[in-house]
Amino acid sequence: MGASYGYHKSLASFLRLLVKPRLHLNPKPDEVALIPSRDDGRTIKTHIYKPDTPGPTPVVINFCGSGFVLGTFGNDDEYCRYVADKAAYTAIDVQYRLAPEHPFPAAFHDAEDVVTWVRSQPERFDLSLVSLSGFSAGANIALAVSCASEIFPAGENTVFNSVISFYGPMDMALPTPEKPQADRSNWIMRDIFPPFSHLCHKCLNLGRVDPADPRMSPIKADPKNFPDNVLMITAAQDPFAIEAEKLSDVLNNTEGKYSVCRRMDNCAHGWDKEAVRGSSQCEAKMEAYDLAVDLLKKRSSIQSAGINV
Repeated sequence: MGASYGYHKSLASFLRLLVKPRLHLNPKPDEVALIPSRDDGRTIKTHIYKPDTPGPTPVVINFCGSGFVLGTFGNDDEYCRYVADKAAYTAIDVQYRLAPEHPFPAAFHDAEDVVTWVRSQPERFDLSLVSLSGFSAGANIALAVSCASEIFPAGENTVFNSVISFYGPMDMALPTPEKPQADRSNWIMRDIFPPFSHLCHKCLNLGRVDPADPRMSPIKADPKNFPDNVLMITAAQDPFAIEAEKLSDVLNNTEGKYSVCRRMDNCAHGWDKEAVRGSSQCEAKMEAYDLAVDLLKKRSSIQSAGINV
């Protein structure tokens, strides 16, 4: 596949070795499902978390953080279980393909294929209440699919009821080291994370697509194409916070769109995954997860009441 692929493959392998000791993946889903891919003979692994309610249930399709490179599937087990238990939604956690072995748009296509499968299951899922969520790179995928997919309607006729972003990058055309930060007090977020993130992101594209394409940079999309309801959770020490907050402002100034944005102070990128019980970061995690649950519950209540807002 060429020298560029070999370089990025070696780079990805090195980054994965760095991160592996910090991962403690032990997900406990209710079901493991292999969902058909558009590629013959291939399936997409998912973890399914079920609410204790009869179907068809609302559904939220979730995409984990990964830098588009790192094998962190299962890292959102706590969040997915929380959504299933507290919001009475089926949560589907998706193991999308990683770069550089599978550069853009492989992960984007996997996300589309899972949505397509969900929409083929009306006896199992309430198709009027399909939402997307994601963390970091997964948030980028969720937002991009919600506003820039060529196979799902956008805007007023969108198939997505809402989309939830936890500290996702919005502008892939701007390298992470060049992004401004609201809080530069955390030296890891200031000096280590930006170049690490940039190396991960370089593995995604391999020169195939303009990174300003809305399928990679949702901040470049027409704001009218987003679902009507968007939740942005940002972290003050994260380089992706300011651009996410900018997109939230744009959406709130777009007719028919409603965006809630909450910045978590004293929190770094991915803070919720390592938050210590009793700490301010743990309190921020539960606040963020509760905001997601509140949005989902509100949307299902409105839908049940037949209110069009």
